[in-house]
Amino acid sequence: MSGKRETVVDVQGTVEDGFEPVRDAFAANFARRGERGAAVAVYRHGRKVVDLWAGTKDGDGGGGGNAEGAAAPAEGAAPWEAGTAQVIRSATKGIAAVVPLLLHQRGLLDLDAPVGTYWPEFKAAGKERVLVRHLLSHRAGLPVLDTPLTPAQALDGVSGPAALAAQAPVWEPGTDHGYHAQTYSWLIGELVLRVTGRTLGAWIADEISGPLGLDLWIGLPAAEQSRVGRIAAVEAPPAPAASGLRVRPKRAVADAYADPTSLTSRAFAAISPAPDENAPEYRAAELPASAGIATARSLARCYAALIGAVDGHPRLFAPATLTLARTEESAGLDRTLLVTTRFGLGFMLHGPASPLLGPGSFGHPGRGGALACADPESGMAFGYVTNGMQRNVTADPRAQALLRAVSGVVGCA
Repeated sequence: MSGKRETVVDVQGTVEDGFEPVRDAFAANFARRGERGAAVAVYRHGRKVVDLWAGTKDGDGGGGGNAEGAAAPAEGAAPWEAGTAQVIRSATKGIAAVVPLLLHQRGLLDLDAPVGTYWPEFKAAGKERVLVRHLLSHRAGLPVLDTPLTPAQALDGVSGPAALAAQAPVWEPGTDHGYHAQTYSWLIGELVLRVTGRTLGAWIADEISGPLGLDLWIGLPAAEQSRVGRIAAVEAPPAPAASGLRVRPKRAVADAYADPTSLTSRAFAAISPAPDENAPEYRAAELPASAGIATARSLARCYAALIGAVDGHPRLFAPATLTLARTEESAGLDRTLLVTTRFGLGFMLHGPASPLLGPGSFGHPGRGGALACADPESGMAFGYVTNGMQRNVTADPRAQALLRAVSGVVGCA
């Protein structure tokens, strides 16, 4: 170890025989990859085979970093428990995408209809030909707001949709793609509201989380606030500890994030100043792009239910809907992220910028760490949540190490 000190944690939970490499990778995340508190879960063919957690409940509850970049828990810090949930940032987008796809499956939403069919005000400023599928595949040309919203406006459920309805697209809708980092909240949320009369968060609670027994919310109930840990920014350790992945972005990407006038910066700054993601009002808000809250167990269970039966519950996605979810709609250089991305309808697809379980897998990462995905061919579903937000958008080294361990066990790749 060359005198370097590793953080050792007491990993809680269970793994089935054969999945021990996932436990090893999870422990290594704390020892070498800067983890503070986290959980990982895996389902295979509708049955839970991995359910692990460790560390502290709060990302800002640790002490100083050690030589490998991890944080030693402060004395008396609350431990991560079996039911601890966390903000999952953009991993919320994949959960949110389930709703319009199920509405389509039920014959209530036409993916090829203009958005204005359901939301008449949206037709303004040259958006008459924006289709529902363009919203889901980041092709609507609306990744930024002309005038950013304040945190209060972002949470009110009205200001975001109104701003986007009045705004002209940045590019001709349908001709290119660029990640709608924040605006996805109001685009998808308002569409679901117009179609169903229910908010997206309420629809998920009634139709998905309730029936499946999930600890997963877009709009956290007050009674559940105490279960949620605090997230905090943490520095990633240097390579090679960081799973062999690029930790520092390419120069062009770094420059774009540093330039407040770039499409990249403006997309992530659609809410300005940045909201306090640990505040009760933020957790209670319905922001389908970024403010979902879940346990790793529930993320994995939700994705397992998309691809197959779970504990007697029939699969959520019919075969045709599953095909829609993971059929490529957008690919190539992303105008927002400035890397090559691939999207189906609402889900990010396996690719160099966001490796998942295998070529046919689909899911969504969260900026800084979280990840959920499924691989229909192998029957695997994966969920990972963390309270230590590292500086990454689509491929967190800790999540990738866990994915590699899962793939090594079952041969997804």
